[in-house]
Amino acid sequence: MPVTLQHLDQSRWEEDAQARQDLIRIYLDAPAERMADTAAEPFIRQRLQAGNGFACAHFNARLLGAVVLAPAANGDWWLSDLCVRATTRRRGVGTRLMALVAAEAHAEGHDLRVANATLTHADRMLMSRLGYRPDGDESLILAAQGATP
Repeated sequence: MPVTLQHLDQSRWEEDAQARQDLIRIYLDAPAERMADTAAEPFIRQRLQAGNGFACAHFNARLLGAVVLAPAANGDWWLSDLCVRATTRRRGVGTRLMALVAAEAHAEGHDLRVANATLTHADRMLMSRLGYRPDGDESLILAAQGATP
């Protein structure tokens, strides 16, 4: 599946009805443990209003998966809330999305970080396969210098 990377920020959220609908559907499809008692649209709006964006997997004019991308003051990019539409899970969309984000971060010289506390066992396995390594007890890191998607 030839997935490409697209970013969704506050202005695109406001201007692109299809992207807005797709992103809502992605998070409506989230497993219960990912979206514990949170409605999709308020969840998305809260992230965007906080200055974060979404890195999205794009295929066939639709968004199929997304991860929240929060830039830190030190230049690191913090990732959270990875989710893929239920109809396209287990087809490599999440893996491809994470690899595309890693390639972009590497090209721009940013380290990627993921908080340990937010990861399920399956997520930890994916992060390990993608080259993320523990950085203390609180996060996993994919260093820009060592990133190879």
